[in-house]
Amino acid sequence: MQDTADPTIVIVPGLRDHVPGHWQTLLAERLDKVRTVPPLEHDKLGLAARIAALDDVVAEIDGPVVLVAHSAGVMITVHWAQRNRRPVRGALLATPADLETPLPSGYPTSDDLGAGGWTPIPRGRLPFPSVLAASTTDPLAAFRRVTGMAEAWGSRLVDLGDVGHLNPASGYGDWPRGQKLLNELIASTAAEAEVLR
Repeated sequence: MQDTADPTIVIVPGLRDHVPGHWQTLLAERLDKVRTVPPLEHDKLGLAARIAALDDVVAEIDGPVVLVAHSAGVMITVHWAQRNRRPVRGALLATPADLETPLPSGYPTSDDLGAGGWTPIPRGRLPFPSVLAASTTDPLAAFRRVTGMAEAWGSRLVDLGDVGHLNPASGYGDWPRGQKLLNELIASTAAEAEVLR
């Protein structure tokens, strides 16, 4: 039987973990049922440790889960979904970082990311509904590449236009559209769960 209760939102940050003023941080402050994947003390570039941290959070939750991931957090989510079959109602995937192409100066190198297990990016269909919110001006991922990711994962693609990497450096702070997309995803997946009861 499907669970139609209100889901717990799990925030999956990127490599920089918690950033004050980031839209994920602000969103978490407004939600009642929310958990955030904690920052790692060690092995910050190890994908396996990031996947384990996400899995630990999801395993502790009773009831439905909706994931909200940003940047490399999207990649953590996708890798986790390929390896785990814990029930997830859906995911909002915002501006994924394309870790298969060199990132700008100040970010980890392709060699470091490869050594950490981040590549290749999984291309299998996700086992839950997802919305991929993509920027046309993201310095960490070309829109064309992100469009291909959405197609491979079976995600509904939402073109956000010129929002950079959707982080404080790009002028985001609060992101009201993110709350709207999350609410739409929760409503649509709750309706699907009700039909399956």
